[in-house]
Amino acid sequence: MNNLMYAARPLLEDFFSTLIFLVLIALKVDVRIATAAAIGVGVLQLAWRVMRGQPIPGLQWMGLGLVVVFGTASLITHDVRFVMFKPSIIYVIVGGAMLQRGWMLRYMPPVAAGHGQEIMTLFGYVWAGLMFLTAILNAVVAIRFTSQWVAFAAIFPLASKIGLFVIQYVTVRAIVKRKILAARATEGLAQAA
Repeated sequence: MNNLMYAARPLLEDFFSTLIFLVLIALKVDVRIATAAAIGVGVLQLAWRVMRGQPIPGLQWMGLGLVVVFGTASLITHDVRFVMFKPSIIYVIVGGAMLQRGWMLRYMPPVAAGHGQEIMTLFGYVWAGLMFLTAILNAVVAIRFTSQWVAFAAIFPLASKIGLFVIQYVTVRAIVKRKILAARATEGLAQAA
């Protein structure tokens, strides 16, 4: 369970301000309050990292940037279709960022170092694909099935990401465990010879 929390924590930190914004919008909080709260949380996160002398990951900068840009756009347009379509734009941007080779390696627990880089890199591309799929589905639902958009937005994005996270965690854990055991067995044979 500690390894699961180790993997989930940075991802939640990177997108915390964006999640705050989306949750508040889903709860029908005034867009000005949702925007201010998300920007405030994002700035506090960055300030906390700076005060602790920690580097600020690119995804965390991007999360705050998305809240500022799209929150401001929501304030200017007051158009519900823009608010509904906006997650598609966010998913495309996030998916594009996730196409960077090896972006997921920082989420690996130390015990997996040297044993799971290939599978984590592959899952990075799978995550990008899920983001692009979610963008397309969100756009279709927002444009063609507007009355069902709230149900879609409340269920599919979160459920698909939780599902992929569980699949990835179980798969990577099994592969890394197998590789570690194989490496130990090889070392044991080499020492015996």
